[in-house]
Amino acid sequence: MRPALLDPLFAPLSSLPGIGPKLGDLFARLLNHESIEDCRVIDLVFHFPHSIVDRRNQPGIAHAPPGVIVTITGRVDRHQPPPGKSNQPYRVFLHDETGELALTFFRVKGNWLEKALPVDETVVVSGKVDWFNGRASMVHPDYMARLGEADNVPLVEPVHGLTAGLTSRVLRKVVEAAIARVPHLPEWIEATLLQRQDFPSAFDAFHRLHDPRDETDLDPQAPARRRLAYDEFLAGQISLALVRQRLRKVAGRPVVATGKLSRPVIDALPFSLTNSQQVAIAEVLKDMTAEQRMLRLLQGDVGAGKTAVALMAMLAAVESGGQAVLMAPTEILARQHFATLSRMAAPAGVTIDVLTGRTKGREREAILDRIASGQTQIVIGTHALFQDNVAYKDLVLAVVDEQHRFGVHQRLRLTAKGISPHMLVMTATPIPRTLVLAAFGDMDVSKLTEKPAGRKPIQTVVMAQERVGEIVDRLRAALAEGKKAYWICPLVEESEESDLMSVEERHATLASVFGPAAGLVHGRMSGPEKDAAMLAFKSGETRLLVATTVVEVGVDVPDASIMVIEHAERFGLAQLHQLRGRVGRGEEASSCILLYKGPLSENGRARLSILRETEDGFRIAEEDLKLRGEGELLGTRQSGTPGFLVASLEAHGDLLEIARKDAAYMLERDPELTGERGEAIRTLLYLYRRDEAIRFLRAG
Repeated sequence: MRPALLDPLFAPLSSLPGIGPKLGDLFARLLNHESIEDCRVIDLVFHFPHSIVDRRNQPGIAHAPPGVIVTITGRVDRHQPPPGKSNQPYRVFLHDETGELALTFFRVKGNWLEKALPVDETVVVSGKVDWFNGRASMVHPDYMARLGEADNVPLVEPVHGLTAGLTSRVLRKVVEAAIARVPHLPEWIEATLLQRQDFPSAFDAFHRLHDPRDETDLDPQAPARRRLAYDEFLAGQISLALVRQRLRKVAGRPVVATGKLSRPVIDALPFSLTNSQQVAIAEVLKDMTAEQRMLRLLQGDVGAGKTAVALMAMLAAVESGGQAVLMAPTEILARQHFATLSRMAAPAGVTIDVLTGRTKGREREAILDRIASGQTQIVIGTHALFQDNVAYKDLVLAVVDEQHRFGVHQRLRLTAKGISPHMLVMTATPIPRTLVLAAFGDMDVSKLTEKPAGRKPIQTVVMAQERVGEIVDRLRAALAEGKKAYWICPLVEESEESDLMSVEERHATLASVFGPAAGLVHGRMSGPEKDAAMLAFKSGETRLLVATTVVEVGVDVPDASIMVIEHAERFGLAQLHQLRGRVGRGEEASSCILLYKGPLSENGRARLSILRETEDGFRIAEEDLKLRGEGELLGTRQSGTPGFLVASLEAHGDLLEIARKDAAYMLERDPELTGERGEAIRTLLYLYRRDEAIRFLRAG
């Protein structure tokens, strides 16, 4: 049950004064909700100002700097309405002891200006001053008041993000009503930490952020913002720890590797395992021997050899008499893993099956029977593996590829099936440690840092879109020599607003040069069509594959050695790095051409030059976090990734580590959150909408 203390914050937003149907639609749009019914008062409490208008600057007319907000006190001299029905502006002239100022208004109706600014009255106006030929002018002042009413002019005013049709004055009024509902909250932070970090109370922090006195109050390092950032991290870490505690309550089954199956496989590998692969395998096997279930994240760049590590873990599960599954995010990937693993595991003679949403009819029935009887030892597939009709005889290990497409909730769904396998999560998106912590809690992490032997570096060049002709000529020569190339575009079809080159259009222009050698694959094609297009490229029937980012994840064509990425400035760094990793997998020296459409922003230029400098995915991920922020790094807000309301990993990363330790300490001392601080933390979880974690306490 949500504490009654928070009820005023979770009341509908429409319960605040002044929000009728028309305003309701605008607020819903501002707060990214479908309709006003979905908006709560708390949504507005977390809608913080991003800057301030400071009207304390009163330099006098002659000394007013251009383009800066100033407040002027002056006497009204005369009105100059436009002659007749002309489009001229309406001007009002006033002076102070330093000079004269013209107030300029467009499309004035009625005589309201004569009433607001009567001649010979002293008035206070605020706005930006512009200078033309030595004359000062202020267009549409933000504030105008007679001297007697000037106390009502707010000298420092917060500026919030708006949406079309909503004025700052209306928003400010509603925000003030929302803030008035913030109650005095119980303190969930330890006294020593409060003191050390100089944190205000949560109540004061909300009020201070919404009523900034100067720019420093809005700084990410301001005590009020750091306080709320810490609260948000703590709520996240406690909820992840509760999920993990729940996952850990179900005892795992110790797996002891005998080497009976893995030895022949390792002996038959055409390459020797890298040092970091050997370390990762040792870490995984050690975790699996424990009573507690393994929960490990295996990070490695494209082509760093994660599959071999996963196979060793799966063979260990089979050696101890159990089954293992490998779950991939897409059909193409699942079938590709099946092909690769069947080849690698052949010397061990294990039975491997593949199960996806496309497996139908008798074939599906037969596979389900083999899984249920235990005849199938390793199953590879998509999320179809965990649907209700799939029964395992003895599932000991689940390997999940591309974790960020598979959030915490799916992990719990596995547990809910009464299955509590060890879990190994693989990702080719190198995720900075702070982000791993924020998104997945305190997961153990293994990193593959070396490239497998024989991998050649990929030469990366950045070129302007105007040079497309040269690239087509170079491709013509390369394909004539028997090489293969990818050409990646950001969109499927040309849209009215967009000047991006669409895949279909680019395919048409390239097909006019290369004929049937140019293939096409994009996300709107059906599964079988995509597979057929990939197969044609793999077998060499087509030699140039024009594609969207569907090829980003895992499609393996070792003899492809050229990658052209159009509108590279539109892609995230991690994504560009993933795409580049599709080439350079064979003997051939490979190249990647990043085409951009100018002019590039500073940020855009920085991103493309990082790719030119390095192939180290971890460095690229850290840079990407700096340049784009955490919400983007794992793709736009995918399941299980943190979209923060107040905190920023870049500005507040130091607090995340403290929150992680605090959460672990807290749950060790009060695992059910029943003590005084535990009760306060329950309030915190509800405040940040992490309350589903509280259900795990009850479900135990």
